[in-house]
Amino acid sequence: MVAQRKLMGSSIAPAVLCVVVLLVVWEGAILLLGIPPFVLPSLDAIVRHAFSDTGRLVAALLATLGEALGGYALGSLLGLLLAVVLLLAPPLERIVMPLAVAVNAVPTVAYAPLFLIWFGLGAASKVALVALAVGFTMLVNALHGLKQADAAAVNLMRSFGAGQLTIVWRLRLPVAMPSVVTALRVSVPRSMIVAIVGEMLGAYAGLGRMIYESTQQVDLLSVWAAVLVASLASMVFYGVLVWIDLKLVWWR
Repeated sequence: MVAQRKLMGSSIAPAVLCVVVLLVVWEGAILLLGIPPFVLPSLDAIVRHAFSDTGRLVAALLATLGEALGGYALGSLLGLLLAVVLLLAPPLERIVMPLAVAVNAVPTVAYAPLFLIWFGLGAASKVALVALAVGFTMLVNALHGLKQADAAAVNLMRSFGAGQLTIVWRLRLPVAMPSVVTALRVSVPRSMIVAIVGEMLGAYAGLGRMIYESTQQVDLLSVWAAVLVASLASMVFYGVLVWIDLKLVWWR
């Protein structure tokens, strides 16, 4: 338990330090360079504006989190399941992986217009976009991790009559957990980014929609408040994944 706490502290401390340094540089630049508020508002002004507009920010945050978490869960699950299928069917891997790489070679947001046409301006289009972005990351990492199981251990289980699915569940999946959790952690910021950008291109609600509308109205304080809320939500999301990492991959 003590070791886990130390590891969690060592994982979060650098991120907290970076945030503190960024905030100091931000305020220092405004004071020393005399940057006007319409170019870069002070943190104090942004925070005060955020508290004065809490209702709108919370509603937008809940909409974005719903899309990001929905797509994150769907993409992670589908990516992991597809990795297992490709592991059990090597000929299929030679067909699917080049297609997956080709699809991922295009920035995910480039598919946004198509997804908006197919699924509409509601949450479904953003969930699908996030799932596409997260799914490939999970597929590649999970497939790599599943292949790391020791061949001797696999053969030993087969000699005792274990089937392919049993070997995957009992041996390969535990071995792949570090790779799976890494994919989950890497996908946290990506899921938020894709959801917000998708909302900026077309949505009824969300932080992206709020940023787009505030930009059109030249309301920079609302823009920065939405960005601040999105950043804080991503940090909390990431912190939860660090905690899950320590619980699931406790032997590292």
